[in-house]
Amino acid sequence: MMKRGIMISILGILVLWACEDVIEVDLPKQETRLVVDGLLRVDVSQEFVDVQIRMRETSNFFDDNQPTQVESALIVYGLPNELGEIDSLSFSSLAESTPGSGIYIPDPNFSSDQRIRTSAIEPNVIFFLQITYDERNYFARTEYAPTVPINRLTQGENTLFDEDETEIIVSFSDVPNENNYYIFDFGFGEFLALDDQFIDGQDFEFSYFFDSNLQPGQELTVSILGATQEFYNYMDLLVEQTQDDGGVFETPVSTVRGNVFDVTDLDNIDIFDNVGQPELFALGYFAVVQEFAETLVIE
Repeated sequence: MMKRGIMISILGILVLWACEDVIEVDLPKQETRLVVDGLLRVDVSQEFVDVQIRMRETSNFFDDNQPTQVESALIVYGLPNELGEIDSLSFSSLAESTPGSGIYIPDPNFSSDQRIRTSAIEPNVIFFLQITYDERNYFARTEYAPTVPINRLTQGENTLFDEDETEIIVSFSDVPNENNYYIFDFGFGEFLALDDQFIDGQDFEFSYFFDSNLQPGQELTVSILGATQEFYNYMDLLVEQTQDDGGVFETPVSTVRGNVFDVTDLDNIDIFDNVGQPELFALGYFAVVQEFAETLVIE
């Protein structure tokens, strides 16, 4: 009986194996796009801005975006005058830090120092990013966004949905009589976009709950970043779409347009915008923001 039972089991497995078909899914093929991770965080206590711009290329549906190389990358910046014109421009030529990394930093082999000094950055300074990639020209413009420091960073005892959650309490003071926008970076790819529509000029405190199981003794760093209204809108949309996907800088769940535009065919005479070429754009964003960070040890 034992042998007969084993034989029946083997025959059953063979039948199931023979019935198993390989299903091939034909995913729609999409043209690759340039992805620019150009968030520059300015720490005014440092002499130079930590310039690292990551260039990637979109890949297949199930794959992560891969590092890519560009023909050239240049940051131009300056302070506009009363007429909105920039009288004196400064330049920072970028080069790939390590071959194949896709990370671009101020070119250390340039004839002059290409690093950007924090002393040259102040409110209203305009930054431009120019990229040549695959024989096409890309352009981004942003204004430096200052911010305020974090007043207090403490650990709370409340939970929201799950008893394993960890509550972090953040407080800061909003600047009165200004339209201010903030991006909070909680680490682990978790961000929060906040505006001051209902807290103008107030001392504001809020709680953020971590789903992940933070361990006692673990250090947690929380940053507050300044933001323009455009960057706030971009991050708010990304956070909304990636709440369950592990971070806003992973493969986008949908095509969210940033401020990096394909300007190859623009001549400012016959063609001065991309309205007739809606498919020509890069993914990602270029922003220059002030950052304050605080560290907390989890209890």
